[in-house]
Amino acid sequence: MGQHLLSTLENDVRQQIREGDILFISINAFLYKQVAKGTGSWCSHVGFAIQEEGDWYVLESKVPVVKKTPLRDFLSRTCNNEVVIRRLKSGLLDSDIDQLRLAANKRMGKWYHLGFDYDSPRQFCSKFVYQVFSDALGVRLGKLETLEQLLEQNPQASVGFWRIWYFGLIPWKRRTVTPASQLVDSQLETVFANV
Repeated sequence: MGQHLLSTLENDVRQQIREGDILFISINAFLYKQVAKGTGSWCSHVGFAIQEEGDWYVLESKVPVVKKTPLRDFLSRTCNNEVVIRRLKSGLLDSDIDQLRLAANKRMGKWYHLGFDYDSPRQFCSKFVYQVFSDALGVRLGKLETLEQLLEQNPQASVGFWRIWYFGLIPWKRRTVTPASQLVDSQLETVFANV
């Protein structure tokens, strides 16, 4: 993405964003494209916004670890300026933001799980968002489902790719949660969309 387009996107996002908002993007990398294809969605990555000393950051689980990423750097990774920001309809108090920070901080530095196993101690983007909001606020965003359920619901998914990814044996009963299921969660409302 060119610097001018990135600056425009960043300015547009800054005008709308609040702490605790959830940002969805589409990453132009083979694995992330397979995640999007496998869920029938354009989006393949998710994180949530916080502000520190006037600067915006996105807390995210990305390869290799959970980290705090400057907003501009997060936005620079999306394809075609594709970004959606969604917000809890119920709203967030300052105390809720504090709880989100605490829950996220417990996971900082945790390794990324390339097998997308919800029950592993490792993290991945949508699991991180799911667990942080659940632990901090009791809000479960997205849908926990098995890989079998996910692939059955999305016939466009490349089962061949996932067979190779899992070294020949797809763990059909493995539970996971996807950015796509969080993107459409009815507990959220869209406050910015550029797709």
